[in-house]
Order: sequence, then C-alpha cells, then structure tokens
Amino acid sequence: MKKYDHIIIGFGKGGKTIAGVLAARGKRVAIIEQSEKMFGGTCINMGCIPSKFLEERARISKQLGGDFKEKSGRYQDTIEEKRRIVAALREKNYNKAILSGVDVIVGQASFADEHVLQVKRIDETSEELWGDQIYINTGAYPFIPDIPGLKESRFIYTSESIMELDSLPKHLVIIGGGYIGMEFASYYANFGSDVTILQNDNEFLSREDEEVRKSVLESFLKRGIRIMYNVSVTSITDKKGTASILVKEGEVLQELNAEALLVATGRRPYVDGLCLENAGVKLTQRGAIAVDENLRTSVAHIWAAGDVTGGLQFTYISLDDSRILKSQLLGDKSRTINNRGEIPYSIFIDPPLSRIGLTEKEALDQGYKIKIARLSAAAIPKTQVVGLTTGVLKVIIDNGTNLILGAHLFCAQSHEMINLFKIAMDAKLPYSVLRDTIYTHPTMSEAINDLLSTI
Repeated sequence: MKKYDHIIIGFGKGGKTIAGVLAARGKRVAIIEQSEKMFGGTCINMGCIPSKFLEERARISKQLGGDFKEKSGRYQDTIEEKRRIVAALREKNYNKAILSGVDVIVGQASFADEHVLQVKRIDETSEELWGDQIYINTGAYPFIPDIPGLKESRFIYTSESIMELDSLPKHLVIIGGGYIGMEFASYYANFGSDVTILQNDNEFLSREDEEVRKSVLESFLKRGIRIMYNVSVTSITDKKGTASILVKEGEVLQELNAEALLVATGRRPYVDGLCLENAGVKLTQRGAIAVDENLRTSVAHIWAAGDVTGGLQFTYISLDDSRILKSQLLGDKSRTINNRGEIPYSIFIDPPLSRIGLTEKEALDQGYKIKIARLSAAAIPKTQVVGLTTGVLKVIIDNGTNLILGAHLFCAQSHEMINLFKIAMDAKLPYSVLRDTIYTHPTMSEAINDLLSTI
C-alpha cells in the first residue's frame, strides 16, 4: 500500500493549489481525479473559462450580425476553439502538478476507512492508498429534476454538456431562471438563438436589488428573451428534430418546441461513491460535507474545500479555501471562512451584473439609515466607446459612518469594477476614498467618481 502525507480527492482549484504548496515543502502528495478530462477542475474544463469564452465570442457575434447561417458558423468555430483552449489548459494543469512533485492518479476514490482510500481505475483494477491527511475537493454536479421524459430526451443539456453542442439551436428553452440559466440565455441570444426561460415562481432575480433587477429584466426583454413565470414542466417528448416540452402556466397547458433544452436547476455537492460513512465524515442536511470554520470535517485529519462544502460556488472561494488550509496546516491558523470579508460576484450576462454587500431593502430591514448613489450606464463616456450603454449603477451607503454597505453594478466591465468596492469595504474606507480617487481615462472605473458624487 502506497503511503502519502497528503491525498487530495479531486483536481479542483482549492485542491490543486494546496497540493502544490505542500509538495513544495517536501511532502509526499497525491491527487486522485476520476477523469482525465477534469485535470484542473470544473473551472477550466466545463465552468468559468469555457463559458466566459462563449460569452465573449457571443458578444462579438452579436456585433457582427448576419443571418442565422452566418451566426451558426461563428458558433461552431467558437465551440471548436473552446475545445482547443480547454485541452491546452487541462494539459498545463496536469504538467504543473507533475513538475511540482505531485502524483496524479486517475480513478474513482472511495474511503475504506478514515485513512485508507480505494482507487478504482477505468480498467477495473484497483489499489489502496494511505493518507495521513486527506482533502475532499470533488466539487458539484448539475441537478436534474424528475420530469417525465426529461432524462431520456436526446435534446437535454446541462450547463456542462451544452458547451459541447456543435450546432446553434434555433430555439433554446431553459428550465430555471437562476444565475446559470440567465448567463446561458444571454450567450445564446447573442449568438442568434430564440431563447425562452421557464421559471417556477413569479420573481425575476429575486435576490437582487429591486431597482437593478428591473433594469436587467428590461434589457432581457428588449433582446427578445422570453420569460415565463409560475411555470411547471409536465413532460418532455422527443420528436423528429426537436423536443416537445409540455408546460403548465397557471392552469393553462401549452407546448413548446426546441432544438435544445437546458436544465439549469442548480448544482449539488459531489459526494456520490465516496463512501464517506466508512470514514465517519458527516454531511449537512442539504447533502454537503459538513466543515467547521477551518474546513475540517467531523474527522480531524480529513478536510474539505470548494463546492462540495455547500458554500458559495465560485472558483475564487475554492482558491481562498486553499489559503485557509495553508494557514491551518503551515501557518498561524488565523485565516478561516469567517474572515474572508465581503464576497463579490458577477453574473456574466450582457452587460454583466456585479454585486457585493446589501441591497437597499436589506439595508433598511437591518435598521440602517442610508443614502444612495445612482448613475445611468449611458452617462458614462466609456459605455459610448464600447457601444454598450445599457444598465444602472447603484451604491448603498451608511448615512452615519459613510461606509459602503452594498454596490450593484449592471454595466459594461462591472466584473472588474466590483473588486474596488470589495477592497474599500474590507478596509472599512469611507465612500469618499473611492469617490476622490484619480482613475485613468477613458475607463469604466472612472465612473465611480461621478457615481459617488451623486449623493
């Protein structure tokens, strides 16, 4: 039986990062990954990088215009180039791990006991590995609801598999109006598909600031994206070239036909097949691996990082998990999930929606007396330069302390701008610091001068 100081299950961002750190310290380290197509983790293979590549190329395709045949050709070229980019990144991640001294083992890992992992390879052979410290970094997978005919349909896709779809669908139906569904709706609408979003409630982006989400909704409708509310999907039946989707909107039944059906109903922690019970690792009520503030599981020498812990499913959170693990294993143990500071996020629609902190309603509900800065995206010179004047910028400020409570940016390049607000909020800087900073011109960041001067 091979023995390692550290074994990481899963080649995700947090796991591969801490593996490199530990190997550099002379530790014997192994990463177990069940698929050669997942070296580097979800982000580079079927998440952030390929999807944002589609987002960028879709935006360019929209600008170029043309008939559906031309748009389809550009889409096919995009998918092929995406595959080349992902393959190159996958190889780079594998080589980096090997060169750092990490053993990469391909196979399905399961716990035999709290220190021993059984690895079953593709060729059905297996081996046992012993780990002094073990880390679970297996990520999450798309959830498929139990709808008659859905799993059997040849037209069904998830957020992962749709990026392997070679032909541009004339009509794309998306089940689920969450962030993933919104992003793909935006991509495919820009490429030239007719897009319909099916929501099971009557709220559009219900977690977002009301004023901002109204602006997003208006932009979606102007782009021809159809949104159906309070809809339940009753059945899926394949026809010759399309899926027949029977939906119930209120009490009315109707049929939709689509060349592609994207299921975007959330992601679940990937714990299948790990046999966690053999090691005594406990799960939360929602099926995630339960961890404390240091990412330690119910077993002292077993840790978990990334999406499998049930937290925010962002690559940069998984990266920060590796910092926590490094602090706990090699540092002063000061870094925990409780001192990450404010967490920004971006929804890569067109233009992107980025947020950090509280909405106006949340701030008022928590008893703050607030003042609000607002600016139309069309008032920013840079939006005229890039030809994307859609959107609104809104910042919530505590009237007593002048500290920023929340920022909501629906505008071009908001995914870059939002990071400035995180720095200011974590450092507890008054909003005037960002307001009075000198920014380069012409940029989107300089809009912060005007935005925060509206108070």
